[in-house]
Amino acid sequence: MADPAFAPAPLEALLSKEYAAQRRRMIDPRRASLDVRRGTPVSSSGTVYLSVVDGEGNACSFINSNYMGFGTGIVPRGWGFSLQNRGHNFSLDAQHPNALAPGKRPYHTIIPAIVTYEGDNALYASFGVMGGYMQPQGHTQVLRPWWMTASIRRQPWTCPFCIEPDDRDGRVLLEEGISPKALAELAAMGHPVDLVTGMGRSAFGRGQVIRRDPQTGVLCAGSDPRADGCAMSLI
Repeated sequence: MADPAFAPAPLEALLSKEYAAQRRRMIDPRRASLDVRRGTPVSSSGTVYLSVVDGEGNACSFINSNYMGFGTGIVPRGWGFSLQNRGHNFSLDAQHPNALAPGKRPYHTIIPAIVTYEGDNALYASFGVMGGYMQPQGHTQVLRPWWMTASIRRQPWTCPFCIEPDDRDGRVLLEEGISPKALAELAAMGHPVDLVTGMGRSAFGRGQVIRRDPQTGVLCAGSDPRADGCAMSLI
């Protein structure tokens, strides 16, 4: 979790089918594997995401996070907002992968996304998920229905589970609406599960998405009901 330009990761090995098969063999479909290594990051929040696409298919996927509540705590005189604190994740240890250095990017969960077609890089979707360390999990859960069906219209926008980053016992949050049968089966397998309702559902992130139909160019937009965003068009 650092800038790959300064702390190279073995990406070819991590993305290889052999490594995926090795990790897959560690999954027991009958029993939970708790606190799977490597690493348990520290949680935080305070994020706003927006997505804009024009009629030509040009997209902007933008995310901003104050971090640590009020960020740096520094408010520019007369502007009314605090400056962000994303450099917090650097280390002053020169041997650390995330050591402070000029032109370097800190590791964090701020990951605005754009999905394009492999052949011509044409826009498929511009989207993002807010919500601390739910963000990488939420991105994966949002993308999966697209891989399976190639249409967001056939799947609800939902991120029904969240692996808690600060719990060493592998605690899993499940959103209200999941079937009691699935809840009971996960608990029987050994997963420490919590059913989350009401305002607590914000733990599953909040997101926005704009998808462009490749044949017609029509844009379809959606805003997560867990937050106070909205989807709109300007003609």
